Amino acid sequence: MSNKVKIDLLKGDALELLGKLPVKSANLIFADPPYNLSGKNHLTCKNGKVAICNKGKWDEIEDIHKFNKQWLEACFRVLKDDGTIWVSGTLHNHPSIGVLLKKLGLWIINDIIWYKPNAAPLLQGNRCAPSTELIWLASKSKKYYFNYELARELNGGKQMRNLWTIPASRHLTEHPTEKPESLLQRIISIGSKQGDIILDPFMGSGTTGVVAKQLGRNFIGIEIDQSYFNIATKRIENTKRTPNLFTLSPSKQDTRHCQFSLS
Repeated sequence: MSNKVKIDLLKGDALELLGKLPVKSANLIFADPPYNLSGKNHLTCKNGKVAICNKGKWDEIEDIHKFNKQWLEACFRVLKDDGTIWVSGTLHNHPSIGVLLKKLGLWIINDIIWYKPNAAPLLQGNRCAPSTELIWLASKSKKYYFNYELARELNGGKQMRNLWTIPASRHLTEHPTEKPESLLQRIISIGSKQGDIILDPFMGSGTTGVVAKQLGRNFIGIEIDQSYFNIATKRIENTKRTPNLFTLSPSKQDTRHCQFSLS
């Protein structure tokens, strides 16, 4: 296995750039799409201060379901037959994504609940404070890559459940929905192999690319916002490769985890 990984960072519209990627070229796709939360009435709490949630102009799309259909169809074209797609979101877009995954003929493997014990408080004070995000895990076929043995080892030798308790990011960058590296480390390590191609069509501040490089995966990242693209580029350039960060102990390394058939 080569010590070098290939990193391709693309600045522009994901719908356009996804169409230029080779068919069935990505082993794993992680997507955290915009879901129309930006604007003056959508407040968040960042570092103890009130802030407006602004994810960029894409997050102001009027017909979000139509947009979801377009980018998911583009990702379907690029995803390998034994690859997986992981889509993160909240109640604002999760139902739309689930319906579209089924309509595209994808197999829904899991709906993972990511619980954030340090989630920001709700500033409006008119409902329960959101502390979770939902992650759809799906594949194009019944046979897909999932490193079950590594997932067990990462979970203390026990079968990994679909409830993941992982603290939210401490906002290393200015991106309002920055994902913690620990979340992507889990997803990429159990969902791909070294040398695989990881794709993030909404790269944001580049966490997926940072972790892909750490773990010895090739990476393609797409971002339309220039400021976030610059942040991601710098972060990924400054990242060192640590491919053995999440690997099986020698006694447990075999080939049984390479493919998993959905019954």
